[in-house]
Amino acid sequence: MRSLDDIREEYEFLDGDDRYRLLIELGRELEPMPDPLKTDATLVRGCSASVWVYPVGEDGGKLHFLADSNAAITKGIVALVLSAVQDRPAQEVAAMDVAAALDPFDLKNQLSSNRTQGVPNMIALVKQHAARLAAGAD
Repeated sequence: MRSLDDIREEYEFLDGDDRYRLLIELGRELEPMPDPLKTDATLVRGCSASVWVYPVGEDGGKLHFLADSNAAITKGIVALVLSAVQDRPAQEVAAMDVAAALDPFDLKNQLSSNRTQGVPNMIALVKQHAARLAAGAD
């Protein structure tokens, strides 16, 4: 998975449609999520499209997630969120301001509110999982 900094660097040079294409490309690059993991329990609430996020292996206290969406651009937004937290230590993610890390992408102004309304819920889910792991590591 590309780093958030690498994605931001490319994103800043693009405009409108090319930014959409980049998001779609990021979504295609997500690690595949097996269909049996796409359940009501892994569904992120509040998204206009279906979005599933599933935490897997916390090797050495680092977070790793599988995720998917049934909408291409939404899947790209999911990939953007994951690029901020994927394979980082749980304590770091629990303390991180993920929304601020995504601010340079100006998603609220680049995309319709339908596409971004579930982002805070996805961030909350990731941070809650990180906080649980970090608390268990103490």
